[in-house]
Amino acid sequence: MTWSWEYIPDEETVAAGAPSGFLAEVEKAADELVRAAEALHLHGAAYEEADEGAKHAFVAGGFFVYMTTPRLELVSIWQITADPEP
Repeated sequence: MTWSWEYIPDEETVAAGAPSGFLAEVEKAADELVRAAEALHLHGAAYEEADEGAKHAFVAGGFFVYMTTPRLELVSIWQITADPEP
């Protein structure tokens, strides 16, 4: 397997109505989370401990909720919240 990230259940549901610049920041941060998880969990598919649970990541324009699942070599993004526009 190869580490990746995805929106759960899908991008249309999670990212609906979010500004494109904010989504670009979310996706850039997700790429960084994948690189970090890959380095931390060298044998992700063989991981036997409990997952770390949901976490928040703050980016320019808001934040998102994600979870790292080493056995699936996956960072899943469940919710994004953009700051209200002035």
